[in-house]
Amino acid sequence: MPEIGIGIIGGGYMGKAHSVAMSAVGAVFNTALRPRLEMICASTPESAERYRAAYGFRRATSDWSMLVNDPAVDAVVIASPQTTHRQIAEAALALGKPVLCEKPLGSSLDDGRAMVAAAEATGVTNMVGFNYVRTPATQFARQLIANGELGDITWFRGEHTEDFYADPGAPATWRTSGMANGTIGDLAPHMINGALALIGPIVEVMAEVETVHSERPGGTVTNDDHAQIMCRFAGGAMGNIYVSRIATGRKMGYAYEITGTKGAIRFDQEDQNALWLYRREGPEEERGFTKILTGPAHPDYEPFCQGPGHGTGYQDQIIIEAKDFLEAIHTGKSIWPTFRDGHEVNCVLAAALKSSEQRQWQDVSTV
Repeated sequence: MPEIGIGIIGGGYMGKAHSVAMSAVGAVFNTALRPRLEMICASTPESAERYRAAYGFRRATSDWSMLVNDPAVDAVVIASPQTTHRQIAEAALALGKPVLCEKPLGSSLDDGRAMVAAAEATGVTNMVGFNYVRTPATQFARQLIANGELGDITWFRGEHTEDFYADPGAPATWRTSGMANGTIGDLAPHMINGALALIGPIVEVMAEVETVHSERPGGTVTNDDHAQIMCRFAGGAMGNIYVSRIATGRKMGYAYEITGTKGAIRFDQEDQNALWLYRREGPEEERGFTKILTGPAHPDYEPFCQGPGHGTGYQDQIIIEAKDFLEAIHTGKSIWPTFRDGHEVNCVLAAALKSSEQRQWQDVSTV
């Protein structure tokens, strides 16, 4: 089987997740291309070498341009801060090297536009790292909606809620500085991506973006703690999205409810191997939400486990993402979400910020 040399830029939280995924994906999915962990890049030579030894890469560097230009690196995974995305992606794409870039795409709308233009001008495989839409349960939910099982969609409620800053006494860190590290920059992209995947384009938003704890031990907070976004989808459905890092008690509250004329769905990432489905059929006294446990009959589940209800986890989402990236490279056909799809998420978020500032509805197309 042909090998493909993988270079990963960034060795921290997501760098590790992508490294593990690339190590495992060939065995899990029997992919046509088999990743070879060729080179990892980190901010210092010492940290790069530490990650190399821990994750099993052949080589390490603290210079991302060395990684991108190395002839043994065939594809690049960008897991570094948003401010670095554009320059790295443009350099890799110019060399014809496929790129998987962590969300959100770049640090500004200009970055996103430039990255989309570079990807589409070169025709090189590109993908944005939105992993939560790849759970078997959410993939199944997308199938149900696409097949018309819920009828016409009338309403969407989504949230991405966590509580890592619920304590007002938690100290200021890099997470409390700069909008890219706030709730709109960090958590909101995942749920906006989920809404686009499940329901379709968002055309208009009305938002409130708020900093609840403006001062923390060690410094002033310069980004947002939570936000609520009313939205209208192109298909006509109403929507409401709430994102928060101060949602006391919530650890991984990526959740949604979808209502249609023939049925409804509920999902919560804290119970990621279950989907609740209601069908408007049969005697009224027998109707109710049914809990469906994911299993081999659902998308991308069986390669991990042949037992229904045994479940998949967070790292498995990244492995599924790696499989999709390798398949896109092998076939030459883009797999959602591409850079253009990632830029669409950024446009919705920019419109939400503008709406919050102007205190009025905002047309997404105007940003």
